[in-house]
Amino acid sequence: MKLRTYLMLSSLTGIGVLLICLFVSYSKMLLTIDQLYYLSGITAGIGVFSFIVQHLLTRPVEKSIARITEQTVRIAKGDFHTEVPTIGPHEFKLMARQFNEMSSKLKESFDHLHQSESARRELIANVSHDLRTPLASIQSFVEALEDDVIKDEETFQRYLNTIRLETKRLAGLIQDLFELSSLEASGGTFDPQPCHADELLISTLESFSFHLAEKRLKVEIELPDKLPAALMMPTQIKRVLSNLVQNAIQHSPEEGHIVLSAAEEGPFLRIAVSDEGQGIDAAETSRIFERFYRIDKSRSKNSGGAGLGLAIAQSIVELHGGKIGVESTKGSGSCFWFTVPIYTSR
Repeated sequence: MKLRTYLMLSSLTGIGVLLICLFVSYSKMLLTIDQLYYLSGITAGIGVFSFIVQHLLTRPVEKSIARITEQTVRIAKGDFHTEVPTIGPHEFKLMARQFNEMSSKLKESFDHLHQSESARRELIANVSHDLRTPLASIQSFVEALEDDVIKDEETFQRYLNTIRLETKRLAGLIQDLFELSSLEASGGTFDPQPCHADELLISTLESFSFHLAEKRLKVEIELPDKLPAALMMPTQIKRVLSNLVQNAIQHSPEEGHIVLSAAEEGPFLRIAVSDEGQGIDAAETSRIFERFYRIDKSRSKNSGGAGLGLAIAQSIVELHGGKIGVESTKGSGSCFWFTVPIYTSR
């Protein structure tokens, strides 16, 4: 039975009982027949009028329920772009608002689920590709050595060196995957200590001295006269800095200029690495810290790593309570920066 029919039957029942009671009361009164007909007619008219009013008043209720039912069916079919108009009685307006809020939250949840599923498929595809490439190289070179087709010592050593490099590359990828998974799963172990950024910058540059000399790059360090210590895990932050410096070296032109800087920014220390590379499109900067995302889509092993470095750097910086970002214009170089909290003695 429909709700409107139920309400109408309830109204008719109530009106009927009321009319019967009135007619019985009239019959017990000392009324003339004309008075009885007159009062009974008025009562019957009021009953009919009440029924019509009840009929009209239940139409908005019925429409509101029909709209909610219709939208519920659409949600059941997977269409979350639904919204019930907030009209009708107060209770139905409240129910419509709650329904729209529920629909919005369901849409957000399913969108997040679809994005996660898409990211999972992309992750599997990228991992498969980056694992397959070194494995294929190792297999081909090992088969060549097994078939004894290499006769000269120089080529033999070159093949062995290639196998060693590809094995190292494979191990590095697996280690990056493991570290990223650990950071995202548990946040990693956070055991910071006071550390001076200038020492960290210098030690990081020393690690890349050969690569800097190879491309004849000029390096400049910009530091204020007094720089407070930062609260950090030096090994982890050095990994972040090393990743940014490595990217700057990779994308800088021959005899280019790289600038490393550190400065106070409120309660944080801002460390930045700037280069004179080709820069990054605005559309790329929003995704550059995603796992396996690389601006160079060629996936050449000479053009970069697996695309995990910046994702790991972001996880490490966020573990410290800081932020990481990039400022870049296509053709005008890039400036990667991150923040770590300044150490305050208690």
